[in-house]
Parts: sequence; structure tokens; C-alpha cells
Amino acid sequence: MAEKEDGPRQPRIPDLERLDAELHQVVDELRDLTTAKDRLQGLLHAVVAISREMELSAVLHRIATTAMGLVGARYGALGVLDESGESLERFIAVGLSEQERTDLAGVDFPHGLGVLGHLIRHPEPLRVDDIPSHPASAGFPPGHPHMRTLLGVAIGVRGEIYGDLYVSERHDGRPFDHEDEDILVALAGAAGIAIENARLFEQIRDSAETFQRLLLPTLPDLSPLTAAAVYEPSAKPNPLGGDWYDAIMLPDNAVGVAIGDVVGHDLHAAAAMSSTRSMLRALLFDLRTPPSAVLTQLDRTLLATSDTPVTTACLARIEPGEPGWTLHWSTAGHMPPLLITPGGRVEYLHADPGLPLRVNGTHDRPDHTCPLPAGATVVFFTDGLIEHADHTIDEGLTSLAELAITYAALPLQDFVQALVDHHPSDGHDDIAILALRTPPSI
Repeated sequence: MAEKEDGPRQPRIPDLERLDAELHQVVDELRDLTTAKDRLQGLLHAVVAISREMELSAVLHRIATTAMGLVGARYGALGVLDESGESLERFIAVGLSEQERTDLAGVDFPHGLGVLGHLIRHPEPLRVDDIPSHPASAGFPPGHPHMRTLLGVAIGVRGEIYGDLYVSERHDGRPFDHEDEDILVALAGAAGIAIENARLFEQIRDSAETFQRLLLPTLPDLSPLTAAAVYEPSAKPNPLGGDWYDAIMLPDNAVGVAIGDVVGHDLHAAAAMSSTRSMLRALLFDLRTPPSAVLTQLDRTLLATSDTPVTTACLARIEPGEPGWTLHWSTAGHMPPLLITPGGRVEYLHADPGLPLRVNGTHDRPDHTCPLPAGATVVFFTDGLIEHADHTIDEGLTSLAELAITYAALPLQDFVQALVDHHPSDGHDDIAILALRTPPSI
């Protein structure tokens, strides 16, 4: 007979060990899956962030910092190949401390020697666990931070190698692994598209800016008056705008001056600006009537013949006489001219601004006059020179007046350039400046 069991059989110790090992394996796999999911999510977020950048320099910097974050690296860099494709013409390094940057002061950026050159010559992913031991290693320059590990991948744009992406030194001290390589290769693919988009955007922007400048006139000889003008596109992605200036010598020896701003920042605004400026020039030359009458006729013509957006403008005649010159002007909702006298007095010629163009064609705008002493400077400008989201218009006007005093002694072209270089605005609108200076007293 079988012996009676005293109680339930206890599991053997080896079974417990096997179960514990299997549980640990499941936990490790779940952890790996979670890590992979997090890294994939991080990669997706990184691709979206990179694709939002429009400036090429910002794209390159974002790619390098993103690579560091995705693989947990302390250092990152992106090298851009020159036209020969054999060396680097640009090197963006990120992750360096202020002290490390100070230590590298005066040291030229890498041009593609050593291990970096190996990746240029052999554009396959490169993982190095000990940089000094690599056959291609050429050593580090004085002051360079110690780096032992490296992961590099090539970035291609339109089928050609554009540059190389590097990361060095994982924060956990471990060498880069195959998963790090895979995620950097994926990032490099997205980076190539982002770089190409940024390059295309810069080409379009440069072409648009060139087009905008071609629409503006070259100032004629207005002797004995001196004239200078400058145009600065906005910092917005679309540099096309509606700001313009113009100056012509009229048949009665007066100088006609115009400045204006068509609402908008696009091709339509630029085209409207060009047609409005041309129309105003023809009316001014033909009518030679008071500026207010010319603006009225322009307003009626625009309302009847075009879909031009709302436009502000200032139209003036600088008229010779005895004993000096007279400024005769009228405005359509535009900024007041700024007068600077040889004695250093600065004054805004505030007057009834009138309504902008294309608001009410029956509205009469007043004319204003002001004597101009010898050596006086009159500055006409658009609101992009002074507008700032954090400051009032009056604060902007005050800052501009202070700038004008500071640089008034400069030659006229240098003077208007100084106003643009140090303008008090936030740069979100294009800027046009036209300045005229009466001859000095004899």
C-alpha cells in the first residue's frame, strides 16, 4: 500500500529559481520595450521640432543637440562638408562647458582629420569605443576635453553627403551600442530633409529680398540736396513687405519725396507697393499741386482701379526759395517726419496725419509747411523702425530721436544705416528710411 501523504507537496527550490529567472526576463523585456517606445517617441518629437526650424543655422544646431538627447551623450557636433566633399567647412559643437570653450579659445575647428576624416572617407555609421586606439586617430589639440567614445553617422541631402553627425561620451559611461546607432541613423535621415527644406527656404527668402530691393528706386542726383535711403527686410520668415520710398527732381526745381507702407507681408503687398509707388510718382510729377491734392487723387485712383490693401503714406515737396528751403508735406496716416537742425535740435513734425489710403476717397488731407535751415536733415521712415511689442509708439519715437542726435554728425548714408543698425523696434516689420539734407550755409 502507498504511504499516506502528510500534506501538500512543497515545490522544489529549482522550480522557484526558474520562475524567478523567467519573471526577471519578462521584466527586462518590458523595460526594454518601454525604453524603445520612449526613444521612438523622443525621435518623433525630435523630427517634428527640427522640421519646424526655418533658419539653416538653427536647424544644424537643433540636430546636434537632439542627437545628444536621444542617446544620452555629453557632447554632440555636426560637421558640414565643403564643396570638395573631403573636409569640413563648418563645425557646430554643442555640450561644451564655458570652461571647455575657454580652453579651446584660439584652436581652429576640426576640418576632417583623424577619426572624423575616417567617417568622411567612409560614410557608414562609425562606433568607436576608444578614440585614441583607433587606427585613424590623430590625437586631440591642446585644451580639448577628454573623449573616449564616439558615434558618427553621415547626413545625406538629395543623394549627396552633406555632413556628419557626431556624439561622444554617454552620461552613463558605457560605449555606444547598436540601438544608439539605429536611432542616430534615423535622425540623420530626418535631418537631411530638414536641412534641404531650410536651404530651399533661404534661397526663396534671398530671392524675395532681391526682388523687394529691385522694386525700390535708386535715388537720383538731387543736388544741391543730399539724399540717402536704406531698406531692411523684417525678421519674419517672409521678407516681402509693403514699405517703400521714392525721391525725384520735379520740373519746378522742387524735390518730391514719398514714403509709404502697404499693409501685409507677402507677394501681394510687394506688388501693391510697386504699383502704388509708380502711380504716385506719375501723379506727383504731372500735377505738381500741393501734396494733399496728389494724395487725394491717388486715393481715388486706387479705390477705382485696384484692390490694393490699406496704405499709409507721407508725400512732401522740398522747395527752394529765399532765403532757404521749405518743407511742404501731407500725410495719409503715416509717421511724422523727423527734423534735425545743425544745432542738434530734434523735432518730430507732428500734424494732422489724415486717413490712410483706401479708407475714404472723399477725405481731404491737410497740408503743412516748415522752414528748413541750412544743413538741416529731414528723416522720413516707416513704423517698422520704431514698433516694439513691449514698448509704446511714443517710447519708440523717443528712442529714435535719441539715436538721431547721437549719429547726426555722420555723412548721410552712414547716418541712415546707423538708425537701422541700432533701431529700437523688435524687427518684426520691414524698415524703410529716406533722409534728405539741405546744403550747409556758405
